[in-house]
Amino acid sequence: MKAAQLSNNSGGNIKFDLKTWDGNLNLALCGVSNAPTLEMFRLLGEKFFEQRSELPMLTASTLLVPGYVDSEEISNIARFIAEVNAEIPYSLLAFSPQYVMADLPPTSRRQANRCYEAAKKHLENVRVGNISLIK
Repeated sequence: MKAAQLSNNSGGNIKFDLKTWDGNLNLALCGVSNAPTLEMFRLLGEKFFEQRSELPMLTASTLLVPGYVDSEEISNIARFIAEVNAEIPYSLLAFSPQYVMADLPPTSRRQANRCYEAAKKHLENVRVGNISLIK
């Protein structure tokens, strides 16, 4: 909470990497529950976001991992973010196969477009990042 207060007061930003909505999928991909992350995101969003909406202190992003993070998953994450505040910026990041997930393909344009449309149904400020990685 102290880091959030410092960020809010100094003009800084806290970016949450909301990897998944589904708890079992998060456990499979990350080895831990996503419940604490979602709880902290909600807490910080409710406490701080409206204090400084012109320069948001809270943002979120999700990596579009093919075969795991689809438009339904993004829709659920976006709905959750919107419950906190529909103006919170949300970035969808293209995946590039590396390290332990080198056997997966990069994010396709089709996947990125579907996920973008799913997020836009709930949120006002959605963008796709790492566009150069999209195939």
